[in-house]
Amino acid sequence: MLATGNDIVNLLEEIAPLERSLEKDNCGLQWGDLRKEVPAVLVALDFCDKVLEEALQAGASFVFTHHPYLYRPLKNLDLRNKQDALVARALKQDLVLFSAHTNLDVAPGGVSHALGNLLGLKDMLPLCPLGVEELEKLVTFVPEGYEDTVRDAISEAGAGWIGNYSHCTYQLLGTGTFLPRQGSSPFIGNQGSLEKVKEYRLETIMPRKRRAIVLEALFFAHPYEEVAYDLYPLANSGETWGLGKVGRLEEKLSLGELGSLCQQKLQPSYLKLLGDPHKEIEMVAVLGGSGGGYLDYVLQTEAQAFITGDVGFHEAQKAERHELALLDAGHEATERPVLELVAKLLQERFSQRGLMTEVFTSGAKTAPWYLIN
Repeated sequence: MLATGNDIVNLLEEIAPLERSLEKDNCGLQWGDLRKEVPAVLVALDFCDKVLEEALQAGASFVFTHHPYLYRPLKNLDLRNKQDALVARALKQDLVLFSAHTNLDVAPGGVSHALGNLLGLKDMLPLCPLGVEELEKLVTFVPEGYEDTVRDAISEAGAGWIGNYSHCTYQLLGTGTFLPRQGSSPFIGNQGSLEKVKEYRLETIMPRKRRAIVLEALFFAHPYEEVAYDLYPLANSGETWGLGKVGRLEEKLSLGELGSLCQQKLQPSYLKLLGDPHKEIEMVAVLGGSGGGYLDYVLQTEAQAFITGDVGFHEAQKAERHELALLDAGHEATERPVLELVAKLLQERFSQRGLMTEVFTSGAKTAPWYLIN
């Protein structure tokens, strides 16, 4: 069985909820029919002729990009215009284009997390916090002998996570009562007879955004025809989301060694360094894409170096005055690590659901700049 476009969008929403997009950003569906089955997905930074060719060669009818192709509403399609002609060609090939831009930037496991993780940063926290995940408590009642099956199902769907611990629940044995009426098909007992059954009260915590997915898993795994459950809003703070990350290197490096690490891991077209190459670095801030405008946030942290792209001249001067080391690896190179993360998560979700849809990562370089040696 293949995933449909709607299935893929639902999975992408788990990674980067659309409602977290920043103002005036055009995330989500760019064009296409989400009802159709998808044999393969291509994950890319941008949509262009090269990426379209990759998708056609891979048999991918769904393309996911970080950057939206359409930032403004189309008033018409003039096929003399290269941008419009590419849209028409994609539509003719029945291709779906879906984008997650700033919502993927701010996601806890998004662009900057992927960048920091590739460089080995530990204990990462948001550089510019924008919100906190809402949490809920789920309580359900399971007949004795089925509590482990239900616990596994809801945990795999995203409930019961506290830090690096999964399957976190509390269970208490008690007695459940019910009287099956006409038209019912009871798993235990008979119509017209009051039943008293040993049941476990199973309770756990979950992100509010995963409610629908967790409940679906609960209903599928629970043996009862009608599942009793309660949902409680919680005042607990969940995962904080925002732009950029600040973390600690596993071992201190000189700025020169950190630059070599960036070259090795990111393979950028260019790498610009600011600061003493012998300066010892332990705390590092990262922001995939254009991070120069967030320099003030970095200066409020303990970061000794900032890795990002598109740093301007005056921003570099300010960093120099504050003795903050800068490593500018470019827009594309600092965002590209997220492609493998998204592709891996999609492939894992497809496998868990028994879906045969394949996932490919684009190798197209879409940065407009090139260097002359």
